[in-house]
Amino acid sequence: MGDLDGRTVLDVGAGDGRLAGELASRGADVMALDRSPAMLEAGGSRGGPGLKRVRADGMELPFADGSFDVTVAVTVLCFANPAGRLVAELARVTRPGGRVVLGELGRWSLWAVGRRVRGWLKGGLWADARFRTASELRELLRQAGVRDPVLRGAVYYPRSAVAARLFGAADRWLAGRTTVGAAFLAVAGAKDPGNDARSPGAITTPAPTGV
Repeated sequence: MGDLDGRTVLDVGAGDGRLAGELASRGADVMALDRSPAMLEAGGSRGGPGLKRVRADGMELPFADGSFDVTVAVTVLCFANPAGRLVAELARVTRPGGRVVLGELGRWSLWAVGRRVRGWLKGGLWADARFRTASELRELLRQAGVRDPVLRGAVYYPRSAVAARLFGAADRWLAGRTTVGAAFLAVAGAKDPGNDARSPGAITTPAPTGV
């Protein structure tokens, strides 16, 4: 995301606000957006005056074009249908030259496999999730008018505290060489100054003050 001091940031699918609170602590003016009032309430103690909250759907963001310096969605795209619409909305509300950041579970990872199995056996949240490859994430950003997307991987070990202790130190080495096997993929790029990335049905009213 780069230097966040004094930047305006939109966190779509903010959940309990853990990431939004961290971004606010780094000096950003953060808008945490989620569809769930319970999740927004759960994050009520995080972030201080630099964090506002709003209940809305990421597929139809209630903000004017170019409202934010940075937009971010972490483990949200895997539930979005169509995913391209969500990414287009992120790009639309990002100022020209601003950054769009996606974080997702990598398709070719043991973490994604575990969630697929959980969805098959128990249904619920993960039953309809779709995990993507590095190239698919890059292409979604390019289609939304985000240029030169750069991708990094992290967490190349199973979901285990023992594995984390044994293999965590190798993460940086692996991240510089491949994204295959990475549990987490982060991809970011700059919105093309010549692109307005307007999605169908986009709302272009001024940004709300939060709830």
